Amino acid sequence: MARHHTRGGVGQTLVKALSLNSDFYEDAHNTSRNRRLALTIVLLAAFSHMLGTTVILLINRATLPMLSIALFLNGLSVVVGYYFWTFTIFKIGQWLKPIDPTYGDLLSPIGFAYAPQVLNFLTLIPLFGRPIEFILAVWSLLAVIVAIRQGLDIRTRSAAFISVVGFPLIQTAVGLVQVLAQEWVS
Repeated sequence: MARHHTRGGVGQTLVKALSLNSDFYEDAHNTSRNRRLALTIVLLAAFSHMLGTTVILLINRATLPMLSIALFLNGLSVVVGYYFWTFTIFKIGQWLKPIDPTYGDLLSPIGFAYAPQVLNFLTLIPLFGRPIEFILAVWSLLAVIVAIRQGLDIRTRSAAFISVVGFPLIQTAVGLVQVLAQEWVS
């Protein structure tokens, strides 16, 4: 096994994760370094999501306390979504193939698959916010499918099924938090 794919800093890891390279995800072993890199990517994705939401909240004239709470909840929704999606993938994967990796083993590859979400700040672009958000979500879904296919050593069709089950729940939950924050501020 070549471990060189996950060596390097956050920038190199992001580029490799964004490329959907199956070798990169195959070698995304559960090491403390990879877990830190994966969590860093998820936190950057949460921060980027918060940044994209900031403009909307400021346009709605959010007060500083409201803005702080709404941004915290938006960022938290991304992080909680990561752990929940990983858990659903783990449980369904366990059901399909009893000799699966552990939940912890999946945290790194799924965290790396959140790399497209680091670009979520681009949703600030007027009129293109929603389409960009959709493209990034689909890109993340494709990255998760590759990560699951490699991590669970299963066929692409099975990986897509496992990934798609939790995807609408995550997208709905994150979107709901965003809408509720906007409504609360208005």
